[in-house]
Amino acid sequence: MNQGDTEKHGGKLNNNPNTNLSAQEHSRPELARDLELSHAGAVVVGTIIGSGIFLVPSEMMQAVGSAQLVYLAWMVGGLLSFFGALTYAELGTMKPQAGGEYVYIRDAYGPLAGFLYSWTWFLIAKPASIATITTGLVRILETFPVFSFFSQACVSHPFTIRYGQLVAIGATVLISWLNYIGVRRAGEFQFVFTLLKVAIILGIVAAGFSYSGGTWTNFSTEFAGAKGGVAGFFAALVAALWAYDGWNDLNMVAGEIRNPQRNIPLALIWGVATVGLLYILVNAAVQYVLPAAAVAASERPASEAVALVLGRAGAGLVSAGMAVSMLVTLNGTIMSGARVPYAMARDGYFFKAIAEVHPRFHTPSVAIVAQGGLAIVLLLLGGSFRQFFSLAIFAEWLFYMIAGSTVFVFRRREPNAARSYRVWGYPAVPAIFVLISAVLLYYTFTGNVKSSAGGCLVILAGIPVFYFFSRPRAAGRS
Repeated sequence: MNQGDTEKHGGKLNNNPNTNLSAQEHSRPELARDLELSHAGAVVVGTIIGSGIFLVPSEMMQAVGSAQLVYLAWMVGGLLSFFGALTYAELGTMKPQAGGEYVYIRDAYGPLAGFLYSWTWFLIAKPASIATITTGLVRILETFPVFSFFSQACVSHPFTIRYGQLVAIGATVLISWLNYIGVRRAGEFQFVFTLLKVAIILGIVAAGFSYSGGTWTNFSTEFAGAKGGVAGFFAALVAALWAYDGWNDLNMVAGEIRNPQRNIPLALIWGVATVGLLYILVNAAVQYVLPAAAVAASERPASEAVALVLGRAGAGLVSAGMAVSMLVTLNGTIMSGARVPYAMARDGYFFKAIAEVHPRFHTPSVAIVAQGGLAIVLLLLGGSFRQFFSLAIFAEWLFYMIAGSTVFVFRRREPNAARSYRVWGYPAVPAIFVLISAVLLYYTFTGNVKSSAGGCLVILAGIPVFYFFSRPRAAGRS
C-alpha cells in the first residue's frame, strides 16, 4: 500500500483531494500482529497433523512392502520437510510479511512469477486442500453409525448433492467464519485443539504398545503385493510428504506474528521436529500390533490397531480424534490460505476488494470469503479424497521448490540484509530440499499425468490474467 502523509497548513487539514486520498490510505485498517509463539507453534503442528498419519500408512505399505522401507520413507519425508522448514525460517525472518511464499517468489523472480504462484494457490492449491480435508472429515464421520446417511443424496435434481457434501461445506463455512472474526480467536482455537490432538496421538501410541498380542517381529514382516522399486518408494514418499504437508503455512501469516524474527524459526524448527517424532511413534505402535500385510489391507490402520486393544469403543475414539485433528488442520489451512491472494491484491495484481482488511476484526475478510467460496464450488462439483489430493499436491510442491530456491537469490543479491536466522547447513540443506522436490515432482507428474497436466494448464492460464491486471499499473507509471 502506498501511504502518504497528511499535510497541515495553519493547523487545518489541507483540502487538496489528493492529500485527503493519502490520508484515507494511511488510515486503512491493517492486519494485526496478534499471534504469539504458542499460536505459531500450534499453526505448524496443528496444520501438519491431519488425517495423513491415520490413513497413509496402508498406502505406504502397499507401495514398498516392508516396515523398514515405510520407516525410511517417513524419515526421508521428515528430513526433507525439516530442510524446507530451515530454509523457510531464514526467508520468514528476512521478509516477515503476509503472503509468505508469494513475497519470496515476487521479490526473487519478479511480479509475474509471484502472480502465477498466488494465482495457482488461490485457484487450485488451497481450495483443493480445503476440499481434501473436509472430504476426509466426512469419510471419518461416516464410520459412526449415526452418520451413515452422509453418503445418501439429499438433492437429486438438477444434480446430485449428498448429505456428506453439505457437512463438508458446513465445516468450511464454520472455520472460515472463525478466521473472519479475528486471527487471535483462530490462533487460540488452533492452540487448544492442537494440545488435544497431541494428547489423542500419545494415547494411541500408549494403547498400541500395551497390546498383549503385539510383537516386535511384525517389524520384519513383508507385504508381497507391493509396487516396489524406486517408483514404489517415491509413491510412499509422496504419501509421507502429504502427511507432513502444511509446515510452510506459518510463513503465510508472518505479517500477524509478534516478534517474527524469533518466533518464526522457533515455531518452524521445533514444530516440524515434534511432528516427525509423533509420526514415528504412531507408525511404530501400529506396526507393533499389526503385521505388514494387515497394515496394507486396512483403510485405517490406526483405528484397527486400537480396536484390537480397546475394542470398538477404542476405534471410535481414534475416529473422533481424527475428526478433531482434521478440524484443526482445516483451521490452519484457511488461516494461511487467505493471506496469499490478499498480498497479491495489495500489490495491485488482483481485484482490489481481495486486499480489504476488516475494520473491526483486522482480518483479510474478503479473501477469506472468496477462498471459502472456491472450496465450496469444488465440493459441490463432487470428487473423491484422492482426486482432490492429486489436484493439490503437484501444484504445492512445484512452488515449494521455487520458493525454497529464492534463498540463494537473496543470499547473492542481498548479502548484508538483516537475517536473525541463517539456515543451518547452507548451501547444502536448501539445495537438497530443492533437488529432492524436483525429483518428487517428476514422480508426482508421471504418477498422475492428468491431474498434474491440468495443474500446469491452470498455472499457464494465469499469464494473460497477470497482464490484464498489470495494465492499470503500467498506465499509472506512464
